[in-house]
Amino acid sequence: MPNATALAGKHRAAGLLLTLAAMLGAASAARGQDSASNAHGDLPPAGFGTLSQGDIALTLQTDELEIRVVSLDERVTRLLAPDSYTSLHGLIESRSLAIDTLARRNGITAPGLFFVTFFGRRSGARFDSQNLSLVIRNQLYRPVGVVPYSDNFNSQQLEVRQQASGIYLFETQTPVFESFTVTYGSASADWEGKLNRLQRERSRIMSRVRADTDTTVH
Repeated sequence: MPNATALAGKHRAAGLLLTLAAMLGAASAARGQDSASNAHGDLPPAGFGTLSQGDIALTLQTDELEIRVVSLDERVTRLLAPDSYTSLHGLIESRSLAIDTLARRNGITAPGLFFVTFFGRRSGARFDSQNLSLVIRNQLYRPVGVVPYSDNFNSQQLEVRQQASGIYLFETQTPVFESFTVTYGSASADWEGKLNRLQRERSRIMSRVRADTDTTVH
């Protein structure tokens, strides 16, 4: 019959094995989370943001038009409050086939996407969908195509307070954490004024995610 010293030794050994197994399990979970994060380009998770669509929109005005340009980049839309994120994500999903077809036709794997809405300020106001461009690092980018969202988009004519919307595709992803400019004719709006707010919100979300992860692991 084993003595008390031998039993105590066995219990200590079993305890050490359980502790080691727990440590290895925690390390494996952490590696899995890091791999998932890298696979998604270190995107912040959806559902933690507090921003509104206005925080990721630029507005341009001409005599006849008001133009609202909303970024559809996931690095930005995931900073939105849950309802706003769901709305814009659903918008893309509703036109995903047309977006993918247009991108493939132009040999683009990761297009820059914007949701653009033209508002009429005068009766019979006309707009040119191809007149909207991006200036990124002093280089001009014109849209490679537009997927109409509203039925009247292709008419390119509006009455007062009438609107028409479309999803714009550009050949390059927009550097959403750098300055760039949206232009329409002589009107322009700069993204630079959005950067501080976006960076603060992203940092807040990622800090919260890290804190939640540490709590789960421990």
